[in-house]
Amino acid sequence: MVQRFERHALSPLPIGIVGGMGPYAGYDLVRKIFRWTKAGCDEDHLPVMLHSFPAWIPGRPAFLLGRIAENPGEDIGGIMVQLARCGARVLGMPCNTAHSPRILDAAMKRLQDSCEDVRFISIIKSAVDHVRSICRPGGRVGLLGTVATLRTRLYQDALEQAGLEPVVPGQDECDLVQDAISSPGFGIKSFSDPVSPRARGILLDAAARLAEEKDVSVILLGCTEIPLAIRETSLGGIPVVDATSILARELVRASCPERLNDAIELQTEE
Repeated sequence: MVQRFERHALSPLPIGIVGGMGPYAGYDLVRKIFRWTKAGCDEDHLPVMLHSFPAWIPGRPAFLLGRIAENPGEDIGGIMVQLARCGARVLGMPCNTAHSPRILDAAMKRLQDSCEDVRFISIIKSAVDHVRSICRPGGRVGLLGTVATLRTRLYQDALEQAGLEPVVPGQDECDLVQDAISSPGFGIKSFSDPVSPRARGILLDAAARLAEEKDVSVILLGCTEIPLAIRETSLGGIPVVDATSILARELVRASCPERLNDAIELQTEE
């Protein structure tokens, strides 16, 4: 397979996905890459590789919150190198928490030490750039994410640098959102297909309160598990931005811009 990529012109550029964080988030990203691709037959779709090795990667929240010492960035970087050696030239990672510099810097160092011609597309930058494009300057952006993502201010800092005001739920509600993601009894990581009604209800309630009580212009789903539960494109008239979908769009653009299906923005996913 690597020889085949070498024989042909690398356009479209093969896409590599660092999966396993969680596994259904990786699947969801690949599915959305297909949705963003303008294709009339099999051959029109882009080359995509999903490497999903969840047991290889230590817990990202546990590392960031000081519960374990092992940096998952080392193993993430190893998977990136594997993807590059298989021919990937554009990489994406459907895990917001893993974009923390403490993790991502270690991963990127390992990749850059081995490969120089691979481009990494950040889900954080992609999502914030999109939100800025649809939000007025100084607009308030409601943000849902894991406790680790919110505590490390990945999105808050990026939104503020973009001239926007991040708005997060109160601590009790943030804890509920975390339960909806990670609770063994009903959370999305345990029940992804289908998502449990309890997890979906918690997340919908949290998003609705941002829309109704916080005067936000946009709601940003800043965890790749949350779009498995919330597929609505608006709540109470407020646009809902799925960071996974925006990353998928930017991966298609980086791979082969002429295959990008801009008409998808007019579609609503059921």
